[in-house]
Amino acid sequence: MPRAVRERQMLDAAVVTFGRRGYRAASMDEIAELAGVSKPLVYLYLNSKEDLFTACIRREAQALVTAVRSGVDPDLTADGQLWSGLRAFFTHTAEHPDAWSVLHHQARTHGEPFAREVSQMREEIVAFVTALIHEAAQEAHGATELAERDVAGLAQALVGAAESLAGWANASDSVTAKEAAATLMNFAWAGLGNLMRGERWSPRHQPAH
Repeated sequence: MPRAVRERQMLDAAVVTFGRRGYRAASMDEIAELAGVSKPLVYLYLNSKEDLFTACIRREAQALVTAVRSGVDPDLTADGQLWSGLRAFFTHTAEHPDAWSVLHHQARTHGEPFAREVSQMREEIVAFVTALIHEAAQEAHGATELAERDVAGLAQALVGAAESLAGWANASDSVTAKEAAATLMNFAWAGLGNLMRGERWSPRHQPAH
């Protein structure tokens, strides 16, 4: 069997094991058994449990970023692009729950260097969303120019909300990827539309106590 194929089998088994058992509880014996190979072969290919976990994070992070980017049609309107990107994100996380567990839960709770790997993926997605929000502002007729701080904050908030919502959706069999995407789209697009029209919420509108 070609090395690339065997290594992919090991990574597939590792993602399932790490995602369901957690990094510390997962054993190399379990991973080797699930992959149908010997434990010494896993060590030969991937060196250590830490290196194996890092390889899983990198592969799944790239797969998620690729899914989001490829899911966006640049010929669509700005809201259509954001909608298709959100659907691609939630579809991917729903179809790969073990991978999402590795990225969103396991990698972030076991310190460096794992958290850094996920942070790099997140920065790439935030940059992509930032570009979409910039385009939405430019496309809106009569829209006021959004400040860089506004755009950066909105992108961070949107990605953070998507991450939390994916965890909630994956824990509920009754929530589809389309419904999760629509929930976030309705929440985000209404607020973004107000900002682009120059309509900002202010605490001065609240009754005094």
